[in-house]
Amino acid sequence: LTAEQLEYQCTDGGCICHRTVTELLLTSQQSPDSWMQDVIHLSGLAPEELEVLVQQAPFTTVHRSIRDDLKQLAELGWLESVSRGKYQCISAEGLPSLPALQRAIAPQADAALLPLSQVRELLPLLEDISFIQPNLEVLIQSLWEQIASDANPAEPLHNRAQRRIFIHLDYILSPEVQEQVDTYQDQLEQLWRTSSSGVVQFEYELAQGGIVRFTTYPVCLHYVRRAKYLSAWGETPEGEMGWHNYRLDRITSPQLTVLAWGDPQVPKVLREMRRQGDLPTSEEVEAELEGAWGFNFYLPRKLLLLRFPRDFAHRYVEGTVRHGTFEPVEYDSIGELVRRQVQDEGDRAAALEVLANRSQADAYYRAWIREGDINVRMRLRSWRPNGEVILPQSLRRQMAEEARRELSHYGSLI
Repeated sequence: LTAEQLEYQCTDGGCICHRTVTELLLTSQQSPDSWMQDVIHLSGLAPEELEVLVQQAPFTTVHRSIRDDLKQLAELGWLESVSRGKYQCISAEGLPSLPALQRAIAPQADAALLPLSQVRELLPLLEDISFIQPNLEVLIQSLWEQIASDANPAEPLHNRAQRRIFIHLDYILSPEVQEQVDTYQDQLEQLWRTSSSGVVQFEYELAQGGIVRFTTYPVCLHYVRRAKYLSAWGETPEGEMGWHNYRLDRITSPQLTVLAWGDPQVPKVLREMRRQGDLPTSEEVEAELEGAWGFNFYLPRKLLLLRFPRDFAHRYVEGTVRHGTFEPVEYDSIGELVRRQVQDEGDRAAALEVLANRSQADAYYRAWIREGDINVRMRLRSWRPNGEVILPQSLRRQMAEEARRELSHYGSLI
């Protein structure tokens, strides 16, 4: 039949092709006005937007959709292609069985299974890192079952070669707190699996003390610096709207409260961003992390300039990967770099004065960092006393103050 003939045969309105969203979803027991208000509350859609959507027929049949469906059915073995664009039914005996369909959809599934020896090697490593993604426990259990089913009955399950690879990842949480953090992570992953995602609200203990309620749009999770963090856009500890990384173990609520988009507690700016299709994404977070060294990707970006004794740099810095922007720089080109990149006149003059009193034989490195990021400071502390921070000057002053305070503990020994 032609598309016109198909449409003619289902003009009585009984076909799903002609049923609107309202007809498909609204039951006789529901009040249309109440139903619309519920949808507006849950979705955050404007009333006029919803009016347009509910009058559409989502399953309208067009010639292309029919042609694609027939082609797919023929590929799966339910129809027979007799010529270009034409298909016919096959006998009941010739219809595909479920195993045959599974092979057609995933022909490589069996081939992807690892040999038993490799499974035994992989399991301990997965168990070491399973706290990062609790869903790994399901995979670990499945692999143990594979070993149990495939192993020689005469050989004990734990009879295996010596373990040669160990992974040590610090995780500072007690089992009780870790379980609570896993609950938050599971809530977030379930929320992200829904098409509309959502806004969460929780009580949070600030590092400087005090508990504050935050309403924010969750974007992604990180394991970093011995804990798990949520990167979210919304209310921040500074009382502004923007990005912030929240440590999951500092959330004090029994569970996250998920707010519908139409809830009045959802910040207006977030509802507007959603309406315009401009909600923050994990790709934005990834791009900012690549743009500068530091986990707090929303902090100002500053030029880092370091000096090391040549021998120390050769043993501990040269050839290592710290960040994509971390690279050696020749002494003769540093002056021009400082003049071009440092806007503050006082900081620029101070840096040039330090450089004038340093040896050209030393090793110099540059990078872009997030000013104030604790991860960068911890890395620089580990290089003391061999690494000297020249820029940014704010970080140089902070490192100097830390060194003075540290020296005060050992003054009697000097």
